[in-house]
Amino acid sequence: MPAPSTVILGTGSYAPSRIMTNDELSRLVETSDEWIRTRTGIRERRIAESSERASDLGAEASRRALADAGISPNDIDLLVVATFTPDQPLPSCASLLQKKLGIPTRAACFDVNAACTGFLYALDAACAMIASGRYRRALVVGSEKLSDVVDWDDRTTCVLFGDGAGAVVVGASDETGRGLLGSLLGCDGAGADLLCIPGGPRDPTAPPGARSDKLQMKGREVFKLAVRCMDEAARDILEQHGLRADQISVVIPHQANQRIIDAIAEYLELPLERFFVNVDRFGNTSAASIPIALDEARRAGRIKRGDLVMLVAFGAGLTYGSALLRW
Repeated sequence: MPAPSTVILGTGSYAPSRIMTNDELSRLVETSDEWIRTRTGIRERRIAESSERASDLGAEASRRALADAGISPNDIDLLVVATFTPDQPLPSCASLLQKKLGIPTRAACFDVNAACTGFLYALDAACAMIASGRYRRALVVGSEKLSDVVDWDDRTTCVLFGDGAGAVVVGASDETGRGLLGSLLGCDGAGADLLCIPGGPRDPTAPPGARSDKLQMKGREVFKLAVRCMDEAARDILEQHGLRADQISVVIPHQANQRIIDAIAEYLELPLERFFVNVDRFGNTSAASIPIALDEARRAGRIKRGDLVMLVAFGAGLTYGSALLRW
């Protein structure tokens, strides 16, 4: 008997109410609105309150996704949370989120840390577990509070990131040809030092004054690898499924930098209009980036029944991945 299709039943997203503009950032570090916009495309980002944690952001996005799917928390038997900024090291963010949402104790709950590619890793894991037949309804969440791990004295990184969460409800379906058609995930650990939070003794290769408990990034190297890996991940999954790029209705890329998205569009020979972009309003929200954009794109009418949707991302690890969905 063939495995059931795994389809997205509902989407939701949440961003903190506080907006930090580039002008506000320029009062913290030596930068300017023009400098940030021309190099990243970012105009503003959301910053959570000190009392808000990743599980709080994820809970709001999850409630919206559950409502959109018309499903009760009691119907969820699998919860996967993608994050590298959990509330605390132990227990998992998923455990805390389960309690806040009232998901039954019979549900499996765990975290995934694949940085900006985390949502694709979590989605793939959830869909595989549903396809096994042992689970029926999954809640997949990407939630990050990056303002806690950004060095606000480092202008090369603090201008890039923001806080937020996105979620999808995934379920089994007897309808063939819809849902997750396939995914491609990978990692190149040789580049792990290019984007990291060392967390231990100070890294001797880090910039002078860099804190080991804060995000460190070698921007030029990361930019080049992000473009290459996202382009290859997109091309490879299209080849695996015998598809052309121009058959994709909407591309939901990781929202790290407008110039990266522009480069991917050029290499795939797709008009930029096929890409859903919100990096200007949210900055890089890591694992929350794709589910926030996916929710916004769907609610804006950019994604319609039958559309072929591509998700593609790159993150610390160095992780990368792509996924194809038939809506």
